[in-house]
Amino acid sequence: MKRKMYFCSSGFRDYQQESMAIFNQISGKLKKTAIVLAIFLSAAGNAQELNCTVQINHQQIQSSDKEVFKTMQTAIHEFINDRIWTNQKYKQFEKIECSILITIQSWPQTDQFTGTIQVQSRRPSFESSYNSSLLNFFDKDCNFTYIESQPLDFADNTHLSNLTSVLAYYVYVIIGLDLDSYSPQGGTEYFTKAQSIVNNAQNDPEKGWKSFENQKNRYWLIENLLNQNYNAIRDCYYKYHRLGLDVMAEKTEIGRNSITEGLEALQKLKRAQPNVFFFQIFFAAKADELVNIYSEATDPEKQKVIKILNELDPSNSSKYKKILGK
Repeated sequence: MKRKMYFCSSGFRDYQQESMAIFNQISGKLKKTAIVLAIFLSAAGNAQELNCTVQINHQQIQSSDKEVFKTMQTAIHEFINDRIWTNQKYKQFEKIECSILITIQSWPQTDQFTGTIQVQSRRPSFESSYNSSLLNFFDKDCNFTYIESQPLDFADNTHLSNLTSVLAYYVYVIIGLDLDSYSPQGGTEYFTKAQSIVNNAQNDPEKGWKSFENQKNRYWLIENLLNQNYNAIRDCYYKYHRLGLDVMAEKTEIGRNSITEGLEALQKLKRAQPNVFFFQIFFAAKADELVNIYSEATDPEKQKVIKILNELDPSNSSKYKKILGK
């Protein structure tokens, strides 16, 4: 026998009203939860590209007024980390780890600063807690104007200030190298943006932008990356990381062989173009790591790669000897 429930008309209305009130209350909470979740997912889906640590070193400045350096550091940190630099969606865990160190060497006027900038970026290796260095570049020409009360403005198509142009230039280089490490020539769009910044700064009196100043500045760094005759450099980033380090956790020899192939391509380029500036940049980031990578290789492989590395990077030849000693 089925169970039956009976309500008087007034009791049913009270029950119905109470049920609707509960339903509306629950529905309202669900809607609020959905809105909060949507906002969170939207923010995560459109997260900025960089997680950049910014440091201002002002130890060389003899002044009691150091507050300007705190506001400068905060402004630069926000300029880099809070701005959206690409049309791609980066999740929180996909942000590029990097750091910028600006060393102030002199403070000749209230809003004028001269110094240097060191830029570093890293990239995780699959199935590993290891982060591989992509860039470690020291730029000795970082002279700029900074006014505390003014925002840091930047536009891709014009040179508004030397500080923001320098910062944006390195942001695009960092993003470009990161993308190159995941797909062949993946960073071209952002290297092109960096080159546009160089072109816009040609009439600027500040150093670092012009080809004739020296052979190791911002002009030549991006020229090397976009020069099709030097494609072996960018191809090496892909073979080294995506086909090399990312594979080594499970297939060590296969991954290491891909890295060796990338180095052999650089060796051919070095023999054809011995004065390519970017060789120095590449090995400034990779020398120590290469010692670790090949320390567990077979003896014939060690001998082979040491010969390649000594030819590519003779300044670190003593370091590469450690490959044999480990």
